[in-house]
Amino acid sequence: MATATKYIELKTEIPGPRSQSVLARIDKATPRATSVYAPLVIDKAHGSLLTDIDGNTFIDLTGGVGVLNVGHTHDKVRQALHEQVDRFLHTDFTVVPYESYVRLAERLNAKFPGGGPATTVFFNSGAEAVENAIKIARAYTKRKGIIAFERAFHGRTLMAMTLTSKVHPYKAGMGPFAPEVYRVPFPYPYRCPYAQGSSQHECDETCYQAIEQALMLQVAPEDVAAVIVEPVQGEGGFVVPPKSFLPWLRAFTERHGILLIVDEVQTGFGRTGKFFATEYANIRPDLLTMAKSIADGVPLSGVMGRAEVMDGPGDSQIGGTYVGNPLATAAGNAVLDIFEEEDLLSQAEKQGEYLMTRLGAMQKKYPVIGDVRGLGAMVAIELVKDPQTKEPYSDLTARILNYALHHGVIMLKAGIYGNVIRFLAPLNTPLDMLDEALNILEKAFEEEGQH
Repeated sequence: MATATKYIELKTEIPGPRSQSVLARIDKATPRATSVYAPLVIDKAHGSLLTDIDGNTFIDLTGGVGVLNVGHTHDKVRQALHEQVDRFLHTDFTVVPYESYVRLAERLNAKFPGGGPATTVFFNSGAEAVENAIKIARAYTKRKGIIAFERAFHGRTLMAMTLTSKVHPYKAGMGPFAPEVYRVPFPYPYRCPYAQGSSQHECDETCYQAIEQALMLQVAPEDVAAVIVEPVQGEGGFVVPPKSFLPWLRAFTERHGILLIVDEVQTGFGRTGKFFATEYANIRPDLLTMAKSIADGVPLSGVMGRAEVMDGPGDSQIGGTYVGNPLATAAGNAVLDIFEEEDLLSQAEKQGEYLMTRLGAMQKKYPVIGDVRGLGAMVAIELVKDPQTKEPYSDLTARILNYALHHGVIMLKAGIYGNVIRFLAPLNTPLDMLDEALNILEKAFEEEGQH
């Protein structure tokens, strides 16, 4: 089954024989909780192309789940890592500090939405960043309560998992969870959390009223430390709230002396066409969590916030042995250089415009595409059995993704029903490469949509 186009080259069936050999070992070497989505084993990757150990080359529209906004193995990141490896690998910044940590913090502080003074502390993962943002908020406010949203995803450690809304597969059987977390609705333009058929304005207002009522029905405002929110919900289905939402939420939190934490783990670093998606709302959050594309695949995350708030915890109350590792901060500085030199924000806007146009055209041909939505290059389609009832079409979503994978395009699903296909291609992906990938996607709808 040898096939080739400009970018995709398939030399074997998927998975190929060498991949099959390694995949067979995974079940014995690793627990089932680390289940693998794509039945292939990587050999190398660069830009938006990934080649497996059987020599098959795929277009990668997952970006390592939003981690590779500057692309696989960017030359500047590789150079920065090689240079750092030759100097030193670890000290623990709080024992013997290093300049790359300080420089990266300074550069990010200058990008804090709404302006400074701001400070930054680094960690290893998005979940760690969220855990520590909650600790900082509680230390500063001397309050305990946290308000989170339906369909939210914030990670898989204890507090982050508590804040996460999706039960399967993340939370089932994992309780008890952290106390003092309260859940409120997130405005979802395609699926009003209340009455279907309501106008968008009516739905938004009902959501806002429900958030207000939470301070009467669930917890007193003086007991709430923070509200945590994703500017665009990621694992929840790339749900883009109305433009009024974040400004309303900022005003709501200020009215009650509550901190606002924006979780930019997936939306940050140019994904939405702004460096941070919060910039669209023209607000100043109190704390901001970041990870994923901060260091092009090297484990790094951070919490950035108003300097006064960040100083809430005392000495040594936040930190960790490996946080802000010198390899990671070297990569992080290289990523910021790439953004400045390659104008990736403009490229994100162009990618988003292309995706929305092309997917919108597909929607007219295939009614199972119930919704096309996005902000910048954070774009998704939601599949439904009927455009009127909006019944989720999860099994078709799985078939579409499987078809694409076996024809050379790697994509991921999202959403609580598993019926959303999300696009997380590197921001510098050539448009003709995206075109090739979407041609495969369209063929998938032609063939699988008839079943």
